Amino acid sequence: MISLPSFHHSLSKPSLFLLSSSFPPFLQSISFAPTAPPKSIFLHASKPLHVNCSSTAPTPTSELDPNHTRPLSTLKIAIIGFGNYGQFLAKTLVSRGHNVIAHSRSDYSHLAKRQGVSFFLNPHDLCEQHPDVIILCTSIISTEHVLESLPLQRLKRSTLFVDVLSVKEFAKNLLLDVLPPDFDIICSHPMFGPQSGKRSWKDLFFVYEKVRIGNESSRVRRCEEFLGIFQSEGCKMVQMSCLEHDKFAAGSQFMTHTVGRVLDMLGLESTPINTKGYETLLDLVDNTCGDSFDLYYGLFLYNKSALEMVERLHLAFDALRNELFGRLHHVVRKQLFENGGKGKNLQEISYQNGAVLASSSNTSRSEDYIIPYEFKGKISESVDDSSKLKIAIVGFGNFGQFLAKTLVRQGHLLLAYSRTDYRDVAQKLGVSFFSDAHDLCEEHPEVILLCTSILSTEKVLKSLPFQRLRRSTLFVDVLSVKEFPRHLFLQHLPSDFDILCTHPMFGPESGKNGWNGLPFVFDKVRVGSDERRVARCNRFLDIFAHEGCRMVEMTCAEHDQHAAGSQFITHTMGRVLEKLELESTPINTKGYETLLRLVENTAGDSFELYYGLFMYNVNSMEQLEKMDFAIESLKKQLFGRLHGVLRKELFGDSEKFEVLQEKSVERNGAALSSSVESVKIH
Repeated sequence: MISLPSFHHSLSKPSLFLLSSSFPPFLQSISFAPTAPPKSIFLHASKPLHVNCSSTAPTPTSELDPNHTRPLSTLKIAIIGFGNYGQFLAKTLVSRGHNVIAHSRSDYSHLAKRQGVSFFLNPHDLCEQHPDVIILCTSIISTEHVLESLPLQRLKRSTLFVDVLSVKEFAKNLLLDVLPPDFDIICSHPMFGPQSGKRSWKDLFFVYEKVRIGNESSRVRRCEEFLGIFQSEGCKMVQMSCLEHDKFAAGSQFMTHTVGRVLDMLGLESTPINTKGYETLLDLVDNTCGDSFDLYYGLFLYNKSALEMVERLHLAFDALRNELFGRLHHVVRKQLFENGGKGKNLQEISYQNGAVLASSSNTSRSEDYIIPYEFKGKISESVDDSSKLKIAIVGFGNFGQFLAKTLVRQGHLLLAYSRTDYRDVAQKLGVSFFSDAHDLCEEHPEVILLCTSILSTEKVLKSLPFQRLRRSTLFVDVLSVKEFPRHLFLQHLPSDFDILCTHPMFGPESGKNGWNGLPFVFDKVRVGSDERRVARCNRFLDIFAHEGCRMVEMTCAEHDQHAAGSQFITHTMGRVLEKLELESTPINTKGYETLLRLVENTAGDSFELYYGLFMYNVNSMEQLEKMDFAIESLKKQLFGRLHGVLRKELFGDSEKFEVLQEKSVERNGAALSSSVESVKIH
C-alpha cells in the first residue's frame, strides 16, 4: 500500500488547513483542523470505549404489555420540524400509542392529520400543550435558529429535550447553552432513516447520551420510557459520549455520504452485466442521493474530523492515479526504446496496451449497439457422455482451479498447464497436470481455456505450440477485458482455430456458493460453420448455463464500455478507500458496511488485475478523469459554502460583504482557496 503524504506536506491543491490558526470565533468553536495532523486515517478513541449495546428494552417488563406492542404509560411527544424525518418518526410513535403533536415552519397540517398528529403552526400554541418530550427534527444548519425561537417559558420546567441530529457535540453544546438548567437533555442519533428503516428498525443502531436527567424518579422513568420506544422496535441501543460518536461518524457516515455523492456525480447506470460489487455502489447512490445537500453540508460543517477526511480521500485518489500513470509511462517507454519499438507510432502502442490514450477511445467502440440477449442453448438436468468435453486449462492459478472444480464435477475431462507446478493441487481435483506445453497440446484437447492474468496473456499465447493442436481447436479466454484478447486471438491464432471470448463475472469469493444468477458474458468471435464446431461451442457455453448463470451475449466492445463504468469504477473506489485504512466502528451504518465490504472484496485482488482493467480497457481513462472531476467538484461545493460562512462572520451584512458576494458568484462560487489570498484574517 502506498503511504499517503501527511498534511504538513505541501499540497498540490488548496487546503483549508491554511486558515486553522485564524478562524473567527464561530469557526474556532467548530475546530476544523487538528493541531497535529495524523499520517493516516485511523479511527480510534483516546480511551477505551465503554458501549452499552442492547437490543432488549430497558423499560421494566411490567411497564410493557405482554406483546410489547403498546406501552401502558403513554407520552405526549412534540416533534419540532415535521419534514420527511419528523413524519417518519411520527408513524412509529403514533403506532405505539403515544400522543404526538408537531410544529414546523411549513404547513404540514394535512399530512399530520392523516397520521393522527395534531399540528400547530404557532410554536406558542404547541408549547402550551405541555408535552413531556420535545424531539428536535430540524436540519443541522437550522437547529440553533429554531431552538432559540421556541417560547421555552410556556413549557413545563422539567421538559425532556431530545435531538436526532447526525452530529452530536454541536447539538450537545447548543442544548446546554440555550436551555435553562431545569430541562432534561438526551442527545440521540437514530442511525437510519425513511429509506433504510422503511421495513423495520430491527438491528439498526440508536446512539444516545443522557446529557442531563433530573434525579426525580418520574424524570428518570420518562427518559427510560422514551428510549424504550426504540428498543421495543428492535434497535441496537448504543450509549456513548457525543465526542466519541463524532469521531466514529466522521469515518463512517460522512465518508459514506461523500462516496455516494461522488458516485452520483459520475452518473452511474445499471448495465446488463452488473457485478455484485457494482450493485452495492448503485444501492449506495440510491441511499444517499435522496438526502438534501444541507444534511451532507451539516455533517461536514459541524464535525471537526470531516474536513480531514475529504482532503485524505482526494489524496488517496491522486496517489492511486499516479501509481497507474507511473506504470503506464514505464510501459510506453519500454515499447518505444527497449523492445525495438522505435518504428511504431504512438497509436499502435496505445492499442497494444489497452488503447488508454484518448485518441483511440472513439475509434475502438462498436458502431452498432447490439442488444444483449440470453443464451438459448440446451440446458439439461445432467451432463450426458455425448456432451463431455476435453478441456485444457492454461494458467492453473486461483481462477483456473476455481473453474476446474465445476468442470470436473460436470464430468468433463480436464487437463492443465501452468508455469508454476500445481501437480498436487491438480491431482486432488482430478485434473491431469502438464509442466510442458508441448505435452499438453499433443493430447489434442477440444477446448483451450486461457486463465492467465491480463498482463501475461500475450506472452503465454505466443509460447503455445499451435502446430501440435488439431486445426479446429476452440480457444476461449476468461479475461476481465474483452477487446484486447479478441484482437490478440485474431492476430496470433491460425485462421482454422475457433475463438470464443468470455467473461465469467464472478470469482472464487462471489461464486463460492454457486453461480446461479451470476452474469456470464460471451462473444462468438469466430466459430466455423461445421455442425460439430457449432455444437462444441454451445456445449462449452452449456457448462455455465447448466450452473444457472445469466448468459449474456454481446460484442467485446460493448462489454468493455459497460465494464469500465462498473467493474473498473468498483475496483477504483475500493482501492481508494483501502488507502484510508477505514475500520469497523461500534456504530456502523448499512452504507458504511457496504464500503467496508467493498474494500474487502477488492483489496484481495492483486494490483496487476486492477492495472490490467485500466491498461487494457479503452474506456477506463475517461472514467478515471470523471472521478477526479467529481471529487474536485464536491470539494468546491463544500468549501464554497464554508467560504460564505467565513465571509459573513468577517463582514456581517455590510455593503462590502454584498459586493464581495456578487463578485464571488461571478467567479463560479469563488473557491475558498482563491479567497485565502485576497482576504487577510487577523
